[in-house]
Amino acid sequence: MNDHQQNKPGEPTDRYGIGAAGMPLNTLADYRPIPADSYGALFLPDRLAKGYHVEEINDGVHYVTSGAYDAMFVVTGSGVVVVDAPPLLGTNMLKAIKEVTDAPVTHLIYSHWHSDHIGAAGIFGPDVKVISHEYTRDMIQRWPDLGGGRGLPVPTETFSTNETLDVGGVKLQLDYKGVNHTPGNIFIYAPKQKVLAAIDIISPGWSAFKHCDASENIRGWAEAHDWILDYDFKAVVSGHVNRWGTREDAVASRAYTNDIVEFAKEAFDQAEDMEFIQRNGFSNAWVLWENYFNEMTNYVTKKTLEKVTDNGQNWAERLAGADVMTKYHAYSILEALRLEYGMVTGFEKRIIPQES
Repeated sequence: MNDHQQNKPGEPTDRYGIGAAGMPLNTLADYRPIPADSYGALFLPDRLAKGYHVEEINDGVHYVTSGAYDAMFVVTGSGVVVVDAPPLLGTNMLKAIKEVTDAPVTHLIYSHWHSDHIGAAGIFGPDVKVISHEYTRDMIQRWPDLGGGRGLPVPTETFSTNETLDVGGVKLQLDYKGVNHTPGNIFIYAPKQKVLAAIDIISPGWSAFKHCDASENIRGWAEAHDWILDYDFKAVVSGHVNRWGTREDAVASRAYTNDIVEFAKEAFDQAEDMEFIQRNGFSNAWVLWENYFNEMTNYVTKKTLEKVTDNGQNWAERLAGADVMTKYHAYSILEALRLEYGMVTGFEKRIIPQES
């Protein structure tokens, strides 16, 4: 990786010389500065010193963050219940719990099967009860190299739709409402404390990570914003980035997502496929398709970032990183309109038989 020209710090480089076949490289100067209030715990003295930050949200429910990945644990009268074990927290999760209580970890809940959120689950030892949706168990059994090749503890208890966990009189409601970020991604709700864990849907104060947080079902991911707001919560632990969220954060994330969906539908209606056929021809179908979708993506991105929202800011100002990630969400949602919403492109309208 060193056989390329040296570039000045901060200068983008095409080190592999692959031009348009590769991904563009940008610098911080290409994007808006991140507002200080979006950094959450990232630069707090304890997180800088220890590599993590832990705080009690309400009545035994605690939030832990590495500054990029978040998790949750609940202290009960009969041990500690942990929700997720991200590798970027790793053994710091144990340290965070130890700061709060000497009680043992008795239960571990997997939000979903993705290794970036549960890959450190082995730190809790063999005696912990592991609870998940049945789909999560199936994926862990299917791919034993999850968890960085170390394997992950296979869930000992699973469910298909809803379950209530009662540990020492502390109740947690486990709900599966259908495919969203991934099949099996569940919601973990503490009704007394009014705290919800809903992982990989929103990122409080930020745009979600690219392609709707790398979601496997975009329509389900968009709908999950409504599901979050069905709960009576005061705090939501989301898995990213560096603070827990409020109801206002969830409302903002839903509005941002819904705007992208609506502008994507608008782009579908307005895009003129013949222009791209005349410009690119049919000989390389992927160039034709890429330009068609990239044009619509740019339309959606511009409309979304420039929209003035209900607090007087546009989305580029309101959500940190929106100017970085919106184009990826727009592209994924445009594809989802074809695959998951049933909309038809101009190309397809020309070849799909229409009812007379």
